[in-house]
Amino acid sequence: MLVTFEGIEAAGKSTLIAALAATLRNRGDVVLVTREPGGTSLGDSLRDLFLDPALRIDPIAEVMLLNASRAQLVADVIAPALKDRAVVLCDRFFDATVAYQGFGRGLDVESLLEICLTATHRIAPDLTFLVDIPVEVSRARLQARGGADRLEREDADFHTRVRLGYHELAQRFENRFVILDGTASPDVLAAAAFETYERRRNAAIP
Repeated sequence: MLVTFEGIEAAGKSTLIAALAATLRNRGDVVLVTREPGGTSLGDSLRDLFLDPALRIDPIAEVMLLNASRAQLVADVIAPALKDRAVVLCDRFFDATVAYQGFGRGLDVESLLEICLTATHRIAPDLTFLVDIPVEVSRARLQARGGADRLEREDADFHTRVRLGYHELAQRFENRFVILDGTASPDVLAAAAFETYERRRNAAIP
């Protein structure tokens, strides 16, 4: 089962993934945690380039960097894990490209979806958690954390477009998207995610 986690910057995805992974492993599930961009040697190198604040990267070049990383991640990590019936928890997947480069940068959404699905060999998430927070909360968390990367340094208008884009994707793909309140406490958020995961998992078991 491929479960992906989406949201604007500092939404709390990493904390949620760690909590859900621990819960599933404690009961004996085989769990693989990975992220985008990254997850392979090639992907980690591309991630460093992609997030480097010193670089100005054309939106189309962003898409190509992301999907090069994605293709390698699917081929080397995600597809083999799914074949072995592991639960794959991925911090961002192709919905992020559509939200950031499509709605955020203004590139064509349908074209982006096709490029992304080509990179994944048509593998798509079974369940996507959208950890949703207001842009002002995101900005405050980033300021408190410090050391912003290239995308985190984009202005509030950009991140507002990305957030609204995520909501449009959640409406379009309502069968796999679940919106979670990222301002809730980590324990409440983890409990809600686990409950939803169990319900979807049980429904998928013949």
